[in-house]
Amino acid sequence: MKVVNKPFVINDGEPYPIVGDFSFSNNTKKPPLVIFCHGYKGFKDWGAWNLVAREFVNKGFCFVKFNFSLNGGTVDNPIDFPDLNAFSKNTHSQELRDVSRLLSFLFNEHVNDFNHSDISIIGHSRGGGVALLSSVKHSIIKKVCTWASVADYGERFPNNEEINTWKKNGVRYVLNSRTNQNMPHEFSFYQDFIDNKNELNIESAVKKINFPQMIIHGTLDQAVHLDNAKRLMSWNRSAILHTLRTNHTFGIKHPWLSSSLSIEMKEVVNQTISFLKQKI
Repeated sequence: MKVVNKPFVINDGEPYPIVGDFSFSNNTKKPPLVIFCHGYKGFKDWGAWNLVAREFVNKGFCFVKFNFSLNGGTVDNPIDFPDLNAFSKNTHSQELRDVSRLLSFLFNEHVNDFNHSDISIIGHSRGGGVALLSSVKHSIIKKVCTWASVADYGERFPNNEEINTWKKNGVRYVLNSRTNQNMPHEFSFYQDFIDNKNELNIESAVKKINFPQMIIHGTLDQAVHLDNAKRLMSWNRSAILHTLRTNHTFGIKHPWLSSSLSIEMKEVVNQTISFLKQKI
């Protein structure tokens, strides 16, 4: 099966565009749509995400992945973080708005290319929180699956003393050990969370889920502990929890030079596809 990959740029009047790609097969008419949200310090072409997209298309889906508008990438260079000024301005609320922008774009520009009654969303790590919140916000999303997802945005912030220093300085830096960049966060990142605590409450969102939900997590995850998955499960007993002995990125790193997925990521993809193919 030939996989067709159509890159796109969403210029909808917002200050920062959204860069993404729409992957599909010409052999499949009106396929179910899967939207993928990357995580913190991530991007749509990180690691093996392109291979993941191909796997989904080969199983009859169209697969959309995108860069959040303030993830630090640009239209000309969507990989890594050439625009740290943009990165510094990102917020959780902005990422939720980006999903709304993406959905509007898809229904305007690709309205005939997918099954409107079969839309799912997947999120990895911090993107898992975005996926969960977006699935409740948008009724057109019928299924949600998270990979190594966070369960609470608030607990990911530093302690009160560091918060006070952050507020005083106006910016806080986090080292990206892979790129050796000091990634800046303006204090507005934290302030946005405080101002929108209700809208950004993952627990409240998950308790409202009345559609299929799957949670996948590695038991060796040191970045987002397995306890996050257990809490997500406790908030929706109808969800499906699948664990496997692996790390936060399921055996994948960046760059990924292999032409095939890791054993662990292959399992994640297969489990997710089986879940998404189930009839509601």
